[in-house]
Amino acid sequence: MADEIKKLKFKENTDLQIEVVSLQNLTKSKKELLVIPHRTNFYHIFLLENCQPTHLVDFEPIKIEPYSFLFINKDRVHQFDQLLNYEGKLIVFTEDFFCTTETDIKFLRSSILFNDLADQPTIKLNKSDFEKYINICENITEELLLPADNSQYTLLKNLLHNFLLLAEREKRKQGFTELKKGADLDYTLLFRDLLETNYTKLKVVSDYTKLICISEKRLGQSTSKILGKSPKEIINDRILLEAKRLLVHTNLSIKEIGQELGFEDPAYFVRYFKKNTETTPVEFRETYLKN
Repeated sequence: MADEIKKLKFKENTDLQIEVVSLQNLTKSKKELLVIPHRTNFYHIFLLENCQPTHLVDFEPIKIEPYSFLFINKDRVHQFDQLLNYEGKLIVFTEDFFCTTETDIKFLRSSILFNDLADQPTIKLNKSDFEKYINICENITEELLLPADNSQYTLLKNLLHNFLLLAEREKRKQGFTELKKGADLDYTLLFRDLLETNYTKLKVVSDYTKLICISEKRLGQSTSKILGKSPKEIINDRILLEAKRLLVHTNLSIKEIGQELGFEDPAYFVRYFKKNTETTPVEFRETYLKN
């Protein structure tokens, strides 16, 4: 076990940071890397055909049915099924590839596909509908093989955008209750974006309301409406998730993990963890690693 969680980056020296790969080929060539917990700086879209793997995403086992999609946001810690029984395609792309405008950024961050605000990140299809998405993958692959020109980036981005829009439509058809757009959702997403980059330094709700320029009461109304949680609960959830990741996926000491998360006093970190999980960091690590 390492001192940090393995982080994979998109291929360097690649102008177009999008790729479609065969899952069969990927699991054969990168077997040892895929079955260990890792995080990436890019997004994943799994298109799974005749297979039923269980993919682990931040301690949650996700059982996938044939002809299903699995969407994984960047920076999530996940690992492939140890059996590596994956068949189908995988689309990977970076935020830099897709997001060239503020509209793009807002679309991707509020997307019902990658956003973990409310739902499982999977979509089940029938075989004929599934093939329509495979065709888009093939179009992306064919475009990437062509000599680069002034139209290539726009064509690739449009193909990906069409894929995402069609997948969102399918998810709505399957009964997904979409979060209502408006100020509450905007405040909640902004709060979570700020939290993601500051949770080791800023642990008090007022730190975030000052950055957003709203009152603590107003932020609380928004997060309660969207997530059913208070801002403080959301801050605690994020800190505890990273603590659990480091406890299970690294060999860092409790003191070192506390320091990574911004706790100067190791004893205070232990008390904080036990107060919110009803178990000590050592007990959590030992219990999880036994299973």
